[in-house]
Amino acid sequence: MDSINFAKYFQLVTDWAVVFVPKVFLSALIIYFGLKIVRKLSKVFSLILKKANIEIEIEEFLLSLIDIFLKIVVFVIAAGIIGIKLSALFGVLAAAGFAIGLALQGFMGNFASGLTIIFFKPYKVGDWVQISGTFGRVKNIEIFSTNLVTPGDKTLIIPNGQVTDDIITNFSTRGKIRIELQVTMPYEESFPRVQGIILEALKKAEVVLQEPAPMVGIESYDSHNIIVAVRPYILPDNYWEATFEVYSLIKQAFKENDIKVAYSEGVELGPIGD
Repeated sequence: MDSINFAKYFQLVTDWAVVFVPKVFLSALIIYFGLKIVRKLSKVFSLILKKANIEIEIEEFLLSLIDIFLKIVVFVIAAGIIGIKLSALFGVLAAAGFAIGLALQGFMGNFASGLTIIFFKPYKVGDWVQISGTFGRVKNIEIFSTNLVTPGDKTLIIPNGQVTDDIITNFSTRGKIRIELQVTMPYEESFPRVQGIILEALKKAEVVLQEPAPMVGIESYDSHNIIVAVRPYILPDNYWEATFEVYSLIKQAFKENDIKVAYSEGVELGPIGD
């Protein structure tokens, strides 16, 4: 009796394998080659959009949409070959619509925000912006996110929903930014003298803009030094070059004018200058 049942089940499994395994194999092939075709088609569409002289932001946005649509088509075809009834699948998705809607709420919000960015253009590719307290150049604008490259050459991926919910500072619209640097001076030194020395040093910096004029002022006090804020204007592309050059010129000017700084250990109390 057991041998009869075993033979029966073995036959059922064999029949199922003969019918189903080729479908799975064919479906896997369709997904593999389909995704390759999608990549090639995406390149073709990219060339078409470039020849149409469409703005880079809209071009990247459309390419993202096309890429997602084509991939969905590939997976739908593969599912159909396996034997998954799309009508039944869509019925299940419709029945679970509320849960799916909650799960996709963030994605849809980012998508809607992406459309807002594309059409209202608070920034464009290549602009220097500050978003959520992060400063960088816009690398690209995608369906769900905006990618920034920081002056430190780090790539940041910021969800578009977060972008539109926060304050956006676009430095490129005015063509210049003000960098925020700090140097120290001893309490016994005259601040007007140090201020003049720093301003003269800034005039020697090729990448520092003289209009608007740089600002130098006392920012705060610590236990050993006065913290001096140095705020010159520069072009966004010169961020790091300006930072390094300004610090180097100020150090040289301090040495030439015998401006001393305190160290964290062995500090003696002294008088306060002007």
